[in-house]
Amino acid sequence: MVIFGLSRAIRRSSKNAIIAELKVYSPKYGDLLRGRDPLEILRKYERAGAVGISYITDPKYFKGSFDFFRKLCQETELPVLRKDFIKTKEEIERTAEAGGSAILLITRLLKDDLPEFVDYAREHGLDTLVEVHTLEELRIAIQTNSTMIGINNRDIGKLELDDGNVSLTEKLAPLIPDRYVKVSESGISTIEDLKRALRVADAALIGTALMKAEDPEELLRKFVEVEIC
Repeated sequence: MVIFGLSRAIRRSSKNAIIAELKVYSPKYGDLLRGRDPLEILRKYERAGAVGISYITDPKYFKGSFDFFRKLCQETELPVLRKDFIKTKEEIERTAEAGGSAILLITRLLKDDLPEFVDYAREHGLDTLVEVHTLEELRIAIQTNSTMIGINNRDIGKLELDDGNVSLTEKLAPLIPDRYVKVSESGISTIEDLKRALRVADAALIGTALMKAEDPEELLRKFVEVEIC
């Protein structure tokens, strides 16, 4: 198991740090896999220079699979982030046992339990990506020992049916202390979106745009290599 591998990889990256999401389904766009082999897409992400891989294990809204998450962790040397609506410490344990490198913890869901869940995940060798969408949530997040704070440009309560954009990252990222790795999540579709996000954040998590692309490898390589000015 890689200990704190994702945050370290982001800080050490000499190119744009992109966490590429292997996203099989979107509540807004439907089937994103379109009959393709997910492991083949993984290889494309690896070749294009992704700093890490993200996968949503939630089966209800995103048609994810924990069994596939486990397989994904075995198939790549890149750090793997588990995204889900984590509400129990048992799910933290399962993530670590499966070989995950990082886990998403949503401030809105965990509220007062967030600091305890962050510490528990770190005790199990996991990076924590604490997700926020509002200034009030950010105030809670920066009181934790998390390694990373993620700004979800979309409202998770609307299950990605809203049209979030990176203006929220531009607003909140400058308020995050430098001890945290800052990640801009969702709503990044174009090179200009990415440039705006990475002017204030350390990394970007991109899923839908890559999965909708005819050539995910080509698009990801552009994201990784474009100059941010």
